[in-house]
Amino acid sequence: MRLGVISDVHGNQPALDAVLSDMPRVEYVVCAGDVVGYNPWPDECVTELAERSVPTVSGNHDRAVTAGTGFRFNSLAAAGVDFARDELSPESLDWLTSLPKTRTVADGHVKLVHGHPEDPDRYTYPDDFSPSLLSGEDLLVMGHTHVQDHAVYDDGIVLNPGSVGQPRDGDPRAAYTVVDLDAMSVDEHRVGYDVDRVAERVTEVGLPERIATRLYEGR
Repeated sequence: MRLGVISDVHGNQPALDAVLSDMPRVEYVVCAGDVVGYNPWPDECVTELAERSVPTVSGNHDRAVTAGTGFRFNSLAAAGVDFARDELSPESLDWLTSLPKTRTVADGHVKLVHGHPEDPDRYTYPDDFSPSLLSGEDLLVMGHTHVQDHAVYDDGIVLNPGSVGQPRDGDPRAAYTVVDLDAMSVDEHRVGYDVDRVAERVTEVGLPERIATRLYEGR
């Protein structure tokens, strides 16, 4: 079984389109949260994943939108949350609200969380990966850090597919990962997309300029 793994789309439709077009044949796609936030296509990204029935967990930006609060977000994150809340259709908001914090798929072989198995808001960077994070599943998928990496242990695989819509690992290209559960192998992928289009749209809708400029830096 081959899975396409994505996370942290953050309302970046050109990046999501590029990832889905570039992805090789897989049985299905899973998402580790933060479909919305920051970038200017929250409703389009939610609609895309909902129509594809992509198993998804809620990220902190998703929950901020559905809860009607910005939590302790900085000004860039808060602006993206406010924008998404105004842009989402009732159907998209319902779908986002329905997302669980944790879910298992593939008959329990795959577990999805956003930040950490014990805390959806905890950043779990590659240096924090360990087999102790696994609890019986073959594959644990985490997002939140926007840093692409993975580790293969005797007990299973721990991975972060990186961010589709706002990479922060120094590579501005959109990130995703493909996992072969039969071979227990991982292929990390990056794909370029039209960052200029995103930057122009950020300006058009009045979002903070820094949301666009950081996309060129992958930071």
